[in-house]
Amino acid sequence: MKTQTINKILSMSVAAMLFPALFSSCDNYLTVEPQGVISEELAMDEPDKMVTAAYAKLGDDWYTYPFNMWPYGDVTSDDAMKGGSGTTDTNYHPFEVWSSLTASSPDHMDEMWYHLYCSVSRCNRALVSLADHGDKMDAETRKIREAEVRFLRAHFYFKLVQIWNQVPWIDEEVYRVHSEEQTRNDAFTHEELMQKIVDDFKFAYDNLPEAQAEGGRANKIAAAAYLAKCYLTMAWGNGYEAETGVDHINTSYMQSVITYTDVVANSSYGYLEDFGDIFLPENKNSKESIFAVQHSNYEEDNTLYGRANWSNMLNGCWQMWSCGWDFHKPTQNLVNAFKTEGGLPMFDTYNDVTAYPINGAPTAQKWDPRLFHTVGMPTFPYKYEAEYTMTKDNSRTPNTYGYYASLKEVPQRSKGEHYDNPWQAFGMNDYVLRYTDVMLMRAEAMIETGNLEGARGIINDIRQRAKNSVSKHIGYAADQCEINLYPASDFDSKEKARLRLQWERRLEMAMENGRFFDLRRWGIASETLNKFFEVEKNSVYEGQTYAQYYGDAHFTTGKNEYFPIPYIQLFYVPGLYTQNKGY
Repeated sequence: MKTQTINKILSMSVAAMLFPALFSSCDNYLTVEPQGVISEELAMDEPDKMVTAAYAKLGDDWYTYPFNMWPYGDVTSDDAMKGGSGTTDTNYHPFEVWSSLTASSPDHMDEMWYHLYCSVSRCNRALVSLADHGDKMDAETRKIREAEVRFLRAHFYFKLVQIWNQVPWIDEEVYRVHSEEQTRNDAFTHEELMQKIVDDFKFAYDNLPEAQAEGGRANKIAAAAYLAKCYLTMAWGNGYEAETGVDHINTSYMQSVITYTDVVANSSYGYLEDFGDIFLPENKNSKESIFAVQHSNYEEDNTLYGRANWSNMLNGCWQMWSCGWDFHKPTQNLVNAFKTEGGLPMFDTYNDVTAYPINGAPTAQKWDPRLFHTVGMPTFPYKYEAEYTMTKDNSRTPNTYGYYASLKEVPQRSKGEHYDNPWQAFGMNDYVLRYTDVMLMRAEAMIETGNLEGARGIINDIRQRAKNSVSKHIGYAADQCEINLYPASDFDSKEKARLRLQWERRLEMAMENGRFFDLRRWGIASETLNKFFEVEKNSVYEGQTYAQYYGDAHFTTGKNEYFPIPYIQLFYVPGLYTQNKGY
């Protein structure tokens, strides 16, 4: 938290050495206004611009601090491997295995902490600007802008709590009195921190319109969806397995999930007709998108490089793009999870035998169509384009990370890329909340409150959309696909319904950066991941072994449910922050 203070001290020290005359007397100071930047006083006098600056932080990230959190939510799970040139490429490898995760490794965690708090700071400054200078706009606009900023602050804080649990709550009042470095990270419990986030989203919900004239701004429906997500998180427990899971369900919170998802279900948002269309840039602000981080390419906004998505810059397929670094690689376990028998998932036997489809060579093994929209595989067109068919050469290190590639987060190859050697980026939006995600939250809450048939209806609607998502984009895989709807008998108990909901959520939301957080919420992370490590370390694709590094992996309960507070933050404010359990 003291990075800026440290930088000021270093700058003053260098200046003292270079220009000693300026520092010869403690009574004489030279005040020089910085050049090329706007003064804080002038900036705070423009509240609407301060709100815009808060919005700008949504996409102001980088692969070492990606706000879409693909290393935190996917690489830590059974859905994805880190990828790249090997386990030492970037510092994310401890996320793959958990056993080597410490407060200083990966050091990328400190960047994430710092930049998320920079985002919170912008929100706090905007709130102060609105309070002090909001008379420059009409009262209604002022209230809406305040609601937008509180939505944004809650969004950033949700990420902070999701990763670290114990974080300092720094709001506009702390900013006013400059007490950031006196604010402890253990002043509030998990539930109390979540309630503060809920309070911000509730203010947004009460004061935002259902639709905004300018695209990308938060609205009432997005606030309702986020409230549902918060209550669903809280409903299962505090995240630590000893106090999380079926035995700890808060039905009152579950009912709140139903209440707020009802608002979403009765809004103008809805299911996009074809699953594949959800992840094409031309549809990025469709009715499926409730709230998304807005990105663009240079053709859309007439700039040199556009407002590119730099969080996904490493995740293009090797030798498919000018600069595809082959990160965020699907696991064999995830591919196996898409197997079907009689059109339904193979819950108990899906991972008994390794399998993968080969284009033009159907077998008795059938697959959920969403596999072909989610995972790039050798012999299949890359993102539906036959002229860019994948081969085994499109994997950078197959002996470590296998041959699969991530599809959802990239555009079609023919649509081009933003390229500035040695980096590339895409104009793909990052979904924060999409309609199907929220409906799965609704189904989850329905199951836990006893409305099993209502949940079956939602899940079958989602499966029907998947069934309808073959001919338009993946006709080449039509003879390999089979998916059917669940009969009533599959939802005649909470246990059976819960399993199907959790399976459906994995298939629908695969590689969308949230799998670990789902496992943690349900209280099954250790059971799922340690079993996964034992099997996945023996992965083989056409004779090529890979993923053997999972032999060193282990998830420890009472510790790994949350990430360690970065050491540098503990160092900056010694004695103020408490480290998370187990680290």
